Amino acid sequence: MTDCQQIDPLVTPYIDGDIGAGDRDLVDRHLRECLPCRGRVNAEQAIHALLHARRSALADAGAPPALRVRCASLGREAPAAPPHAFASWRSRATSALLAASLVLIVGGAFVYEATERSTRVMAAELTADHMKCFHVINNVLGTHQDAPAVESSMASAFDWPLRLPEHAERADLELVGARPCLYGEGKIAHIMYTHHGIPVSIFMLPKSARAGELVEVMGHQAAIWSIGNRTFVLIAREPRAEVERLTAFVHSELR
Repeated sequence: MTDCQQIDPLVTPYIDGDIGAGDRDLVDRHLRECLPCRGRVNAEQAIHALLHARRSALADAGAPPALRVRCASLGREAPAAPPHAFASWRSRATSALLAASLVLIVGGAFVYEATERSTRVMAAELTADHMKCFHVINNVLGTHQDAPAVESSMASAFDWPLRLPEHAERADLELVGARPCLYGEGKIAHIMYTHHGIPVSIFMLPKSARAGELVEVMGHQAAIWSIGNRTFVLIAREPRAEVERLTAFVHSELR
């Protein structure tokens, strides 16, 4: 098998589509055999798709002043890096601030003030997390939890006495598992199902309330609703009518 270090400098041109046929075949063969490298490529492809989808909005909005100061400080303190380390960012950003914005979004640190103002920005960030968890983390960890394990983890992590739908199969939903994800300075719950093999995420944001809405972001449908002081977001790459049907089922069963 090709050595991972040999593949490393080819990952960025591979994702950008700026690679020769021979090197592309080399990377393809390696990814079929190496799960960690395949997970890395999947993650970077999700980054690439997110930047492409949100490039104009991020460039127009810019970063909050506090983030500008923090990024400048980190830049002064950071040690020198080898030239190849900057290739990925140079190909993905038109400015340092845009690159910093991307790092924070994909890393799960949802610190943008824009998330408080824009449901669409929030949905885009959660969709990125949906793709990251299903296409990278779950593949590496082999995530599979039963309902009691998910309910227990939600109770301990969020003081949320969750009861999952007892008959999820009626909506053709199959439980995968759950994990806490970062959002701002706190955590959100991420419950994962599949629907006929298609990933479905249900996020719960504590101490948050938003008006009900259904938006399309990055090829996914995101349904938003609130119950009390919790906001729920269901995300799936499904037709709008199907997402509405799933949302109605989850809304009636999940509290």
